[in-house]
Amino acid sequence: MVSSTTSKKVALVTGASSGMGMDFAKALLSEGMVVYAAARRVDQMADLARLGAITLKMDVTSESDLQAAVQCITQDHGGVDVLINNAGFGMYGAMEDTTIEDARYQFEVNLFGMARLTQLLLPAMRNKGTGKIVNISSMGGKIYTPLGSWYHATKHAVEGWSDCLRLELAPFGIDVVIIEPGAIATEFGDVLVAPMLKRSGNGPYSKMANAVASATRASYELGGASSPQVIVNLILQAIRAKKPKTRYVAGKYAMPLMFIRKWFGDRIFDKIVLSIVK
Repeated sequence: MVSSTTSKKVALVTGASSGMGMDFAKALLSEGMVVYAAARRVDQMADLARLGAITLKMDVTSESDLQAAVQCITQDHGGVDVLINNAGFGMYGAMEDTTIEDARYQFEVNLFGMARLTQLLLPAMRNKGTGKIVNISSMGGKIYTPLGSWYHATKHAVEGWSDCLRLELAPFGIDVVIIEPGAIATEFGDVLVAPMLKRSGNGPYSKMANAVASATRASYELGGASSPQVIVNLILQAIRAKKPKTRYVAGKYAMPLMFIRKWFGDRIFDKIVLSIVK
């Protein structure tokens, strides 16, 4: 039976156990929404539960987890009004050094997981004739960096997938919004560096790998990255807007790098990026 709380807007945030996902969930709770917070590490969402969030165990690569979560949400609240597809991670290492198995997993988490979850939630959204799907992409969906081939491939895919989805869902009153963060002060940089050096730190790409590691640490340490609040603000703008923009960009480096790549071309952009990782 659908709960009587359905008068409130219902949101689902994936990847809510840390970083931006946790901040998104807190912000939506402050908006007075019913918030489902989903992640693999349920124990790390205890603070969200105390604030009133409904926490769900969800590995976005697990069909059974996705089915169980959607069944729970549908049974208790009839579906969601806002879906924030935030779960994802950055896998770096030379393309040659990265196994296809690891590359597939990067796609499973960053693209196919959000796609399958969206498929499962769409019937209820279509029946309501309204809803917002917010996909967390990256400036990496518009630019590129060395040793990030598989990560950037997933984010470029998220951009194209979201654009097509926006057109498909427009007749049903459902908005699709892309968020493109720059360098944000989360655990992203820490998670990225060690596996990259394990893959490529001692082989033919070692010089580049160590340079990328140094540049990444510099970008995320000593106040080099933007506060997650700048992305929280974009999320709130998007969900409050009657007609949201198709894309929102914020965070350190995002606008200048995307501008250079768009208006000065690939060769100039290549030179700038390679000069940073020499």
